Amino acid sequence: MIYFETLLSCIYMEDLVKKLEEQISFLQNEISQMSNELYSQQKEASVLKKQISNIEKRINELENSDDAGMVMIDKKPPHY
Repeated sequence: MIYFETLLSCIYMEDLVKKLEEQISFLQNEISQMSNELYSQQKEASVLKKQISNIEKRINELENSDDAGMVMIDKKPPHY
């Protein structure tokens, strides 16, 4: 009887270890995917920040240029 209980206990422990290994494997895969996605988003954010910076510089250049003080000549809108 003790042998049978010990055998069942060993089988239960093996199943438990197997399930834990599967969960660890799944979580490692999820972490890897999340890491790759985060890296991709960080690259994209960096590119967008550079674009915003360039746009801000261009706006400042246009505002500070000599042409900024010019009065716009009355032109007919394109739909006329």
